[in-house]
Amino acid sequence: MTKNPILNAVAASLYITGIGLFMNWGSHVAPKEDTWLAPIAVISLFTLSAAVMGYLFCYMPFVLFVDGKKKAAVSLILQTVGVFGVLTLIVLGLAFSGIVR
Repeated sequence: MTKNPILNAVAASLYITGIGLFMNWGSHVAPKEDTWLAPIAVISLFTLSAAVMGYLFCYMPFVLFVDGKKKAAVSLILQTVGVFGVLTLIVLGLAFSGIVR
């Protein structure tokens, strides 16, 4: 993605937000009975999400590592995970505070 850990973490959060909103909307629109497509859809979404998160978190650190910039690679991935962790704590705080419903 980029060498900016904040941008990487925000992109991951936006992706998760989009998926969450889509799933919330889908739960109101989709038929209530389970079909054979439900587990296929869930596993496909899980696989897609793993690929997207792998790209957002690991691509640039991998490029830096291959270029011989090992300290920069480790620093970037740790900073990205750290920023994402802070964003996650903010979302959890909002969810459990009752401010946002």
